[in-house]
Amino acid sequence: MTNKLTTRRNALRTIAGAGAATLAAPHIAGAQANGTTWKIQTSWPGGAGLQIFKDWCGTIAEKTGGELTFQPFGANDVVGDFQLYDAVKNGVLEAVNPFTIYAQGIIPAATFLTSIPLGMRNPHEFDVFYYGLGGLDIARELYAAQGLYFVGPVHHGPNIIHSKVPIRSIDDFAGRKMRLPGGMVAEIFNEIGAETTVLPGSEIFPALEKGTIDVADYVGPAVNYALGFSQVTDYIVMGPPGFMSLYQPVDTMDITVGMDAWEALSPEMKQFVEMETHVYSDMHHAAIQAADQEAWEKFEADGTEVTRLSQDDVALMTEVAVPIWFDYANRDPQAARVFKIQLDYMQSGSLGYVDPALTDGLELKL
Repeated sequence: MTNKLTTRRNALRTIAGAGAATLAAPHIAGAQANGTTWKIQTSWPGGAGLQIFKDWCGTIAEKTGGELTFQPFGANDVVGDFQLYDAVKNGVLEAVNPFTIYAQGIIPAATFLTSIPLGMRNPHEFDVFYYGLGGLDIARELYAAQGLYFVGPVHHGPNIIHSKVPIRSIDDFAGRKMRLPGGMVAEIFNEIGAETTVLPGSEIFPALEKGTIDVADYVGPAVNYALGFSQVTDYIVMGPPGFMSLYQPVDTMDITVGMDAWEALSPEMKQFVEMETHVYSDMHHAAIQAADQEAWEKFEADGTEVTRLSQDDVALMTEVAVPIWFDYANRDPQAARVFKIQLDYMQSGSLGYVDPALTDGLELKL
């Protein structure tokens, strides 16, 4: 009797499964036929970052039953990094996954929508800023004025510094020829004596190899190892334990969509994309860090030495950074508005990164 009952149940399951497949298949096929495809370009040119992005994009059609599909492109595949926003506005791309700092050309306040030197130092602090302290609403307001919809931040990781010479305190930067991305970061290192220059990523290796520069910042360990930096430098310069990068502790990316493409989505699909951006941020950050763990072992095998600055160095560089923060914030009223939220948070009992004495006599033009 037991065997007959089991056989009958299995048969019923088979029939039910076949019926469900028959019912589901036309729905999925119809959705795919009538679905929307977004061309979306990232700022990752290759390596782990690009693969993680492409893998995530490849899940969207299945998750939406074909109602929405992401067609991924790497950096420069369709347009250059600094043409991303024009491409979205003009409909060449429906969406982008850029480093948020790239938006500062059209939205000055974007300088403070990603990390600033010696500022907020952990990804979860940016989540608090965006999702708890009103940063997301402000970002969406500023982007909307440009015909764009800021879906949400995507965490990457800290940037690090490679050096041909040992740097064990901020005094050791004095006189060193150093590649930096310019702007606020360069001003701070200039203040402590470095001779800074701006170079694209593709020119860092040959500049280090030829001795044109002694020191260079770039992204994280996994990408930098793939670029061969261990072949032309002997040292990696870090902050104190738990503080990888003084100058860019959180390198924020985001998902930004053209307003026309965004408004064409159903309310349910808008909610899906917003929640899926949370998923991607978590997955992206963790996968990048995992790749970095493998890279550290490779750097060690190549003989690269990690040197760490001290907590005293952090305090000294914070003193240098604070007035520069205020200078940049006061260049644009919206930048001041964003920075004020972050400054209050950094001076609160939760973080305490900035001694109130450091801001005495400094005012924000709100």
